[in-house]
Amino acid sequence: MARKPEKKRRRKVNLPVKDRILLDQSCEIGDEVILEGPPLEALRVQGPRLGSILTLTDSQKREFRGKVLRLSDREATVHLFETFPTSTESPLEIFLLQALPAKERMEWIIQKATELGVSAILPFKSEKSISLEERDSKQKKSHRWQAIAVKAVHQSRRAKVPKIERYRSFAEALAYCQEDGLKILLYEKGGENLKEVLKRFSPLFSPFGKIYLMVGPEGGFTKGEVEEAKRNGFIAVKLGQRLLRTETAAISLVGILQYELGDLG
Repeated sequence: MARKPEKKRRRKVNLPVKDRILLDQSCEIGDEVILEGPPLEALRVQGPRLGSILTLTDSQKREFRGKVLRLSDREATVHLFETFPTSTESPLEIFLLQALPAKERMEWIIQKATELGVSAILPFKSEKSISLEERDSKQKKSHRWQAIAVKAVHQSRRAKVPKIERYRSFAEALAYCQEDGLKILLYEKGGENLKEVLKRFSPLFSPFGKIYLMVGPEGGFTKGEVEEAKRNGFIAVKLGQRLLRTETAAISLVGILQYELGDLG
């Protein structure tokens, strides 16, 4: 007599969540989980459709790939079909503060920085950068920035969606970085050697837990901005002797820090 196939476990999930989908108990490959309430809201942030593939985290902090089987206004059913040996999220919390660049460079930065594992991206106005009004008057795309991050999350199989913060002034961007952490400002005209800075701070990094990276516009920071940033705890560093475009500098710096202190390599 043939054995009846085992029923897949169906679990209701209703945990508060903002940037990722958290399951309320330990799960296994093959489970079907039902998302309601805040987890369903977190799912909706990722623009799900039937058949969408996404990453979820269970109560043991294990991450699973899941496929959306059913979706309604009240709940969603997701089939868990794969798990990862280690987390897709970096142990680093990297906050990228980016002076607003011209053209479509901000979209490129958001996409690549998300793939590299940043926790948040904050666009700001520096003395030599364009304003958001100038940027959007030529090509209004800032309203799509969070959606670009979500697409990059899907592509890179991340569990966490980084927040694209609202556009701020330079002073407001500095005020955003009030918590303890390693604070780095890229300054090609007189910054310290990045390797030496990381050697100095790597043994002490674990108590900080956060890294704030401030990257200037195409024309760089002014001396006044650099001095103000230093008074707020930032260390001015440079990436060698070559002059990099702002998008190249931002992406390179995030990659270097993930390699040296995070989960790349």
